[in-house]
Amino acid sequence: MENVRFDTKIAVLLRADLQTWQRLNVTAFLVSGLGTAQPEVIGDPYEDADATIYLPMFRQPLLVFEGSKEVLRGVHGKALARGLRTAVFTSDLFTTGNDRDNRAAVRAVGTDSLDLVGVAVYGPRNVVDKVLKGARMHP
Repeated sequence: MENVRFDTKIAVLLRADLQTWQRLNVTAFLVSGLGTAQPEVIGDPYEDADATIYLPMFRQPLLVFEGSKEVLRGVHGKALARGLRTAVFTSDLFTTGNDRDNRAAVRAVGTDSLDLVGVAVYGPRNVVDKVLKGARMHP
């Protein structure tokens, strides 16, 4: 089997002080829109030996990192400055219960004042690597 090296990278950066359930929830929310915004990241549907069809998934690995609040803020700023596709999850979203309220909570705060707990970035591998400098792989 050939090892494929992708020209792009999907990465999620989580604030290191999150609880386990928060890390999982934030990661799921952050990547949920990537396939609709960047359809090329989605592979073909899966099918088992009994011909049961399953939803497609990302065609490439998703890497998860962690960092301090300051690292998150820096990565967010660099990602925006470099024009990377970015998703954010703020601490306010833990208190909302639906998409409309989530979007309103983000809209109510300026870019530099967002209390980020997670950021997802997608783009050219070398650019994403530079933006993530200072973050460490999630344990």
